[in-house]
Amino acid sequence: MGLLGMILAAVIVAVLLAYIVVKYLPLKLRWIASVLLLCLTVFLVIKIYDGIMEPIIFNKQKVEKYAGVVENLKIIRDAEVKYYEVNGNYTKDKAVLIKFIDSAQLALTETKTIVEKENRGGGVIVDVEKRVTDTIGYEPVLKYFKHRDYKNMFKVPGVPGKEFELEVGTVEKVQGLVVPTFIAKTPKKDILSGMNESLVKQELEAIETDQIKGEFVSVGSLEEVSTGGNWPPSYDKKDSAKKKE
Repeated sequence: MGLLGMILAAVIVAVLLAYIVVKYLPLKLRWIASVLLLCLTVFLVIKIYDGIMEPIIFNKQKVEKYAGVVENLKIIRDAEVKYYEVNGNYTKDKAVLIKFIDSAQLALTETKTIVEKENRGGGVIVDVEKRVTDTIGYEPVLKYFKHRDYKNMFKVPGVPGKEFELEVGTVEKVQGLVVPTFIAKTPKKDILSGMNESLVKQELEAIETDQIKGEFVSVGSLEEVSTGGNWPPSYDKKDSAKKKE
């Protein structure tokens, strides 16, 4: 609306100038009006160009800012998933999660089918197949975080002194089955601080499928069983490319 209002105002001024020139301005002074109209035209062109380019530049910059934030959230997500595999729950203690990556071991298991004789009584013995899982070794959790800056994963990139909020909870998935949950998040407004306020306001209200929805960039959920992030697939293209390599 600001850009449209400016264009409308410029058109009105141009029409008024033209009317004044024709009606009242002596011929020898009409060059002044021509200069004023030229300046107005240049001003209008610049404003139109800025109005078109500002959202484009904003979108490019926000994607660059979000990319680092999403990357850290992925590390937090992967750390919580590994922690859950070992402990059966999630943790909101950031120091504990970092220490876990440094020192914890994951059990390596092997599942196989064996056949056992089972006495059904009355001299009847039958073969029964059973699946047995054995621990065959261990591997360090740190292996999964090689070349990833997990020690700084809780810092929000581009926002000095800011850390991700980390919460844990539970959800009753079905009656009687309570499942642990977690969420890590940070407000968009902090990430986009200093940018165009009108465009930031629109971004906080984003609901499109190709946008990061809502007021936060987050991973996980306290309301449902999920370890997914609220960012669109475009932020995962880099990871997909790495897996193909």
